[in-house]
Amino acid sequence: MIEQTPWTILMLCIAATSVWRIFGVVIANRIDANGALFQWFSCVAYAMLAGLITRILVFPVGSLAQTELTDRAVAMTVGFVVFFALKRNVFVATVTAFLVFLTLAWLRHSGRL
Repeated sequence: MIEQTPWTILMLCIAATSVWRIFGVVIANRIDANGALFQWFSCVAYAMLAGLITRILVFPVGSLAQTELTDRAVAMTVGFVVFFALKRNVFVATVTAFLVFLTLAWLRHSGRL
């Protein structure tokens, strides 16, 4: 077996990822953003994101598992409402949902809820 140094492995990894990046740049101009294939990939991406969000909401792991399902569901619902109310602003919706969840968890932990 040939012994590999960390630098050799790093250079091989850089070369391997660079090939795919260059390939992406070459074909990027040929992709129709309004085409059926691109829309299908968008739908798949949204479906995967929805599945991940649902999994985190219903079956949390780690310290999130110690929080109430109600707190997580209310924060997510508020986040969705803000997302659609502000013309799909992901950043504001995420920050709002986080703050709602943080507030509910703090109120429950302090005994005020």
